[in-house]
Amino acid sequence: MTKTIDEVRESFEASPFFSHIGFEIIHFEEGNVLLNLPIQEKLFNVNGTLHGGVHATMLDLIIGMAIRSTTKTRCTTMNLNINYLAPSAGGSVTAKGRILQQGYRIVTAEGELYDGEGTMLAKGIGTYKLIRDE
Repeated sequence: MTKTIDEVRESFEASPFFSHIGFEIIHFEEGNVLLNLPIQEKLFNVNGTLHGGVHATMLDLIIGMAIRSTTKTRCTTMNLNINYLAPSAGGSVTAKGRILQQGYRIVTAEGELYDGEGTMLAKGIGTYKLIRDE
C-alpha cells in the first residue's frame, strides 16, 4: 500500500530499533533525507570507536529511507556493499542517501556517512526490492 511522505517518516520513527540505537531524522522529504546519530559509548567496538555494524545499519537505513521517501512503497535489502573509510569516536554521524537507478521492482541506491568535520566515514551501495502490494 502506498503511503504519504508523513506516514513513511512516522513508520521509521515508530520503529523500536530506530529509537533503541538513537537515530534522529533531521530532514525528511521526497528524495532528500538526512539522518543523525549522536555517538554513544554503548555503540563502540573493542577499539573504542563506532562499531562497523552501526555504520552498516545506518547505511542500510538511510538508503531505505531515501527509496521509501521517493516511492512511498516498502522495500527490502537484497544486497549491500560497504566501504569503511575512517573511524569515529565522538560527536555524531550524519547520513544521506540517494537513488542511482529505479525500475518497477528493483532499486539501486547509495548512502554516505559523515562525521561533524565532514570526513566521510563509510559509503555503501545496495540493491533493494520494492514490495508492491499488487
